[in-house]
Amino acid sequence: MSTPTAELSNAGVSIWLDDLSRKRLNTGNLQELIAEKNVVGVTTNPSIFQAAITGGQDYAAQIKELAAAGADAEKAVFEITTSDVADACDVFAEVAKATDGVDGRVSIEVDPRKAWDTEGTIAEAKELHAKVGKDNVHIKIPATQEGLEAITATIAEGISVNVTLIFSLERYRAVINAYLNGLEQAKAKGLDLSKIHSVASFFVSRVDTEIDKRLNTLGTDEAAALKGKAGVANARLAYQVFEELFSTERWNVLAAAGARPQRPLWASTGVKDPAYPDTLYVTGLVAQGVVNTMPEKTLDAVFDHGDVTGDTITGTFAESNEVLDALEKIGISYNDVVAKLETEGLDKFVASWKELLADVQAALDTASKEG
Repeated sequence: MSTPTAELSNAGVSIWLDDLSRKRLNTGNLQELIAEKNVVGVTTNPSIFQAAITGGQDYAAQIKELAAAGADAEKAVFEITTSDVADACDVFAEVAKATDGVDGRVSIEVDPRKAWDTEGTIAEAKELHAKVGKDNVHIKIPATQEGLEAITATIAEGISVNVTLIFSLERYRAVINAYLNGLEQAKAKGLDLSKIHSVASFFVSRVDTEIDKRLNTLGTDEAAALKGKAGVANARLAYQVFEELFSTERWNVLAAAGARPQRPLWASTGVKDPAYPDTLYVTGLVAQGVVNTMPEKTLDAVFDHGDVTGDTITGTFAESNEVLDALEKIGISYNDVVAKLETEGLDKFVASWKELLADVQAALDTASKEG
């Protein structure tokens, strides 16, 4: 019998897991999710690694080795995270082979403190790519203004990129432009464009969280009627941008040279408000050629009771625009919301990264004392 996750895959959605830990790798859990729940990729971020590394004893032996070698926290985190990602790449190697590298991808993020440092991001992207040493790795770069140039430069080197923390349609257009610039530079260098892959991570639930808060403050019936609608509407309009920009003459020239479209990836798909269906940001965003990266709780909910009814994006653009227009009319500024979300998103990742460094340093110090 077909499962909802199988139906989602059949509808053209690639299911990626938004989580990675050594425990998942060591227990074979990741392999099980590939076999049973149609998972074809993994994304990580600073918060995910902070939870994994500080949440048990799975890293104790490696931390002991690193302490003995005199590693500091920065070096230790680099070694630990790239090791997990390389191992996950091996787990997904068959998926990557079967999909010609489109899926079977594993993402690792540059240090979020470099999100405003173009040159620092480019250097670390190259370093992470070389260290992981696997064709199916994606280097994750935040879509800050400074990050756009880094995305272009990294793609131009032939390194596949997952662009993260995209909230606005305007920034998404800039991200696609950065990708196309990178492909054009790679083409000029004679690189094989078919080997360069990219996804653009467009965040969903956080948009509703912020806008719903503002709607609650307004407290009118008109405001209440708009709750829980902005996240999906915004993402659907992003898909419209995707369709538009990957059907231009500029794109056709690159596609003829072997380039692959940068797929939209729905991120932040765990539902935060219990009043909403727990599969809202999955079943409402089904279309050919997208990725949905889900925390395990969301993946389990979709597998258990997801109602997959085929494409739920095509034909919704006018209605989605109406939602955003209605929000503007009652005084909720789209530009203000997305700017706040980008700042908050980066602040959270930087805080998680600093906590991770502090925790790893403490573990290194303890291991050194124990000898």
